[in-house]
Amino acid sequence: MTIMVRIQKYLVYKKNYLLLRHRLCINMNNMSHKILLFSFLICLTGTTYSQKIVLKAENAYKGQNYGTGIPEMKAAYDKISRKGAKAKAKKGELAFKIAESYRMTEMIKEANEWYDRAMLLDYQLVRPQVYLYNGDVLRMMSETDKASKNYSLYKELNPTDPRGDVGIASCKAIKEFKENKTPHIIENQTSLNKGGFDMSPMFSDQKTTKLYFTTNRTGGIGSDTDPRSGESYTDIWESELDKKGHWGEPKLVTSGEINTVDNEGAVCFDSRYKMMFFTRCPNEKKKNLGCEIWVSEAKGKGEWNAPTKVLLTPNDTISVGHPCASEDGKYLIFASDLPGGFGGRDLWYTTFDKKKEAWTIPVNLGPEINTPGDELFPTFAKNGNLYFASNGYVGLGGLDIFVAKKVGSEYKWENPQNVGYPINSENNDYALIEYTDKKGFFTSERKNPNGKNDADIYSYDLPPNLFDLRVIVSEFSKKDVRIPDVKVTVKGPDAANSWEGYTKADGSILWDKRPNGDRYIPENMAFSIAIGKDGYLVDKKGAQFTTQGLTSNQSFVIELELVPIKADPIRLPEVRYPFAQYTLLVDSTINSKDSLNYVYNLLTKYPGMILELSSHTDSRGSDEKNQILSENRAKECVRYLVTEKGIDPRRLVPVGKGEKEPAKWVDPATGETITLTEAYINQFQKTNKAKFEKLHQLNRRTEGKVLSMDFDPATAPPLTPAPEVAPTGSTGSTEKVAPTKDK
Repeated sequence: MTIMVRIQKYLVYKKNYLLLRHRLCINMNNMSHKILLFSFLICLTGTTYSQKIVLKAENAYKGQNYGTGIPEMKAAYDKISRKGAKAKAKKGELAFKIAESYRMTEMIKEANEWYDRAMLLDYQLVRPQVYLYNGDVLRMMSETDKASKNYSLYKELNPTDPRGDVGIASCKAIKEFKENKTPHIIENQTSLNKGGFDMSPMFSDQKTTKLYFTTNRTGGIGSDTDPRSGESYTDIWESELDKKGHWGEPKLVTSGEINTVDNEGAVCFDSRYKMMFFTRCPNEKKKNLGCEIWVSEAKGKGEWNAPTKVLLTPNDTISVGHPCASEDGKYLIFASDLPGGFGGRDLWYTTFDKKKEAWTIPVNLGPEINTPGDELFPTFAKNGNLYFASNGYVGLGGLDIFVAKKVGSEYKWENPQNVGYPINSENNDYALIEYTDKKGFFTSERKNPNGKNDADIYSYDLPPNLFDLRVIVSEFSKKDVRIPDVKVTVKGPDAANSWEGYTKADGSILWDKRPNGDRYIPENMAFSIAIGKDGYLVDKKGAQFTTQGLTSNQSFVIELELVPIKADPIRLPEVRYPFAQYTLLVDSTINSKDSLNYVYNLLTKYPGMILELSSHTDSRGSDEKNQILSENRAKECVRYLVTEKGIDPRRLVPVGKGEKEPAKWVDPATGETITLTEAYINQFQKTNKAKFEKLHQLNRRTEGKVLSMDFDPATAPPLTPAPEVAPTGSTGSTEKVAPTKDK
């Protein structure tokens, strides 16, 4: 039989079948009542069966039975045809609810698949959140490009919801988070994690040697399946450190009727460990019950009294959980979906009223903490800051851990900051507790050593910051001239943190590790550095540095200078004066005050420096007048630095050198060093006028010479009154004489 014949026979068969069914359903006039009823049931049986399945599936979702309700919702999804607008909408709704159920049970790949089905059915036009939540799971799958596209589509449909912007920003920030990873060392606590959910660790004694945590491992009180998660019910277990510092085999907490057949977890204590608060999530068939907070008082020796419920909500459908108690146990932060929040689950607080012996009406922590997303798992840092988990801020994916800074002495926090990668990952990270200011524990659903994304307990350890010190010593004002064999003394707060050494041939010395492997420079410590060598002036001030407040590795490079006792004068930037005067010249060609600011900066940098300022003239004019003019020019420099810049006058010694000390000049043509005497310069007077004037200008200079580096304003002697200076603008002579030829 050919393929075409087979097709024709099939079409005839199908036509006859449909005709028969049509007649059975609508040709009622020729049938008895019994046959009529039977035919009616044949027509409606499929529809009624689908409606029952859909209703059952919707009730499972409404009751938050995400784990056990998925098969029922899938069955209902398969029964619904895609034909017709209403059927398509219902099928899209079920696809969305299946995706949400997978997301709520942390099965993100399956959730992504069903979000895709919902979008193929155009359900995003009914619930734009399809794009938002699909973006969230895509980000957790590290598919940031697709996630960002979905967030943008959500923003177009719902521009007033900031979660779209947060999602887009998060996709851009993930790379930056990883590039700027913190130095924390993360380790899976395999001795505590036994598969399934192992989460929310909390120290249960003052010595921090016992740990309570939440788990659904075998051996708990409840043996049934939790319809919310599709897993076993959770209980509170405990573990204790052994003598080697390892966590021992966990045991179920059996005292005080703390654990029941319901879910228990998320524990906290007051500072004396006399009160234990924990979360309990009751489950009753056909009832949508929220979670609750219970409190138990200690009997002693790890035993607990029967707990009582903390009354915080107006009805049983509202959830409260994840308690975080103050030191006295009278202030309680918790997570809840109470009405009046900012969206999702927020952090709220309540206080215990001693007079009424009741907890006050909960108050929202406000927009400084809460977002349109979820804020969960609050804990206190040792310094009073607040840790919590959120998916409403820019983060890597899922729930990230944030820390908010405490404000003053009140119970207020602000400016939450992401604690960064690698504590946070693309998966859910939450419930962080501190062991010290650098060590602690948290929960993460990142891929564990078994290759699964189970909720596991992890430790974090922030290793000490690594610091090293390099000291480089060069000649004063000559950084390219390094000085070897300089004694460098480093002093810390005690002898154990003080040491010394000598610079090598390149004028430097490095300290990082001691011979025993310890670091020379520890954290939170201040140091001073002193240097010295025979033939050089000692700078008693030296240098200082500190590691206090530093939060990252750092290499300190300290550059110091020594002044040779027989040092050449320091050539200062050019200072000019009007013809035959000592007033500082300021015009379009030069600002002599700016030139003297070099001296000011030098004295500021080295507060122990005492500097001689000497002025020189060229050889033109009489020796006597040039001497007076140079003295007054030196004094004018000192006057500016003292009166206009505030330098202590005891640190400056003005000296006039007249024309007695010609400058030295290196001839660029020959490389020869030449003393610029009057006889040498005069040979260019007729043959090279420009060079003649230039060489005279080199002789007209102001120089500095370091006299000492140990000035102390408290011990320095008072200044001897200086002789009066001639009026500004004169040559220095009291007689009316012709101007000198010095320029």
